[in-house]
Amino acid sequence: MNPSTPPSFKNPRAKYNFQGRTCSITGVGSYVPSRVLTNAELEKMVDTSDEWITTRTGIKERRIAGPNEFTSDLGAQAALRALQHAGVSPEEVELIIVATITPDMPFPATACLVQQKIGAHRAAAFDLEAACSGFIYGLEVAQQFITSRTYDTVLVIGAEKLSTIVDWKDRNTCVLFGDGAGAVVLQNRPNSHGLLTAVMGADGRKADLLFVAGGGSRCPASAESIAAGMHYLRMEGRETYKSAVQAMETAAEEALRRCEIDISRIKCIIPHQANRRIIDAVVERLGGKPEQLFVNLHKYGNTSAASVVIALDEAVASGRIQRGDLVLLVAFGGGLTWGAAVIEW
Repeated sequence: MNPSTPPSFKNPRAKYNFQGRTCSITGVGSYVPSRVLTNAELEKMVDTSDEWITTRTGIKERRIAGPNEFTSDLGAQAALRALQHAGVSPEEVELIIVATITPDMPFPATACLVQQKIGAHRAAAFDLEAACSGFIYGLEVAQQFITSRTYDTVLVIGAEKLSTIVDWKDRNTCVLFGDGAGAVVLQNRPNSHGLLTAVMGADGRKADLLFVAGGGSRCPASAESIAAGMHYLRMEGRETYKSAVQAMETAAEEALRRCEIDISRIKCIIPHQANRRIIDAVVERLGGKPEQLFVNLHKYGNTSAASVVIALDEAVASGRIQRGDLVLLVAFGGGLTWGAAVIEW
């Protein structure tokens, strides 16, 4: 875009960005484990069927990490691919943010482990936990460092090994989740508006809809907590569905309102890949069209914080997103948390 040409949309950050520096995604990458777990295989593990899973979720298969493949490994692979796409070396990275609910360990941060694995020894590093909304939260946090000129190059990663917290005897949840990671490189790109706005929200009153009870200070690991299955993910499906649709619709509408654009201006809508019925309901309420939507849920299931960024990488790689296009990201997760972002690619 010519800097002398007024944009045909509003940049909500402009009045606050006194130094005139924007934040853009200059590279994107993703990684999923090689092992594929199909619905047919799940039929042999729990009382379910391919027809039941497909009609209720839209999921056909998901990826499962190996026993010696951890969240930091997935994140490191995605990060290296994003850096290659951006033409940036690991030594240039100044900050790493990893969004995850399945860290390698309580501490140190998975971001520190990724830092070591990719050789980004100059980078500060920390984890961020907002469940499935984590990547969008991470984008908004990272852009503050870019626009304030604190850092020039920030790596944001969404990575999950959800297979470690899934109860493989619970057919209502085990069919939904998979493992994977995605990453973006954030920098200032001259003459580009980049990340136009990000909306974030939370409602702790509904924390009991989607959670893992064990493993924290409230319920540390013990023989009793393990026997009670407290270290597995639990979800109230019906209430989660209703809350997800409402929160994602509200967040997306607010993001569009801030930019003073209609949904028809969005080239590609990338929602959190949790459930096809949720995705379709949100897009319908927003007034979007099927051709605007990018979905890879059928291949990977719900990968939590990795979901949106894996889809973003595949949308870019497939040519669905070109320079100058407007992209809407929207997500919802445990907490409850939600978020939406509008990006000029």
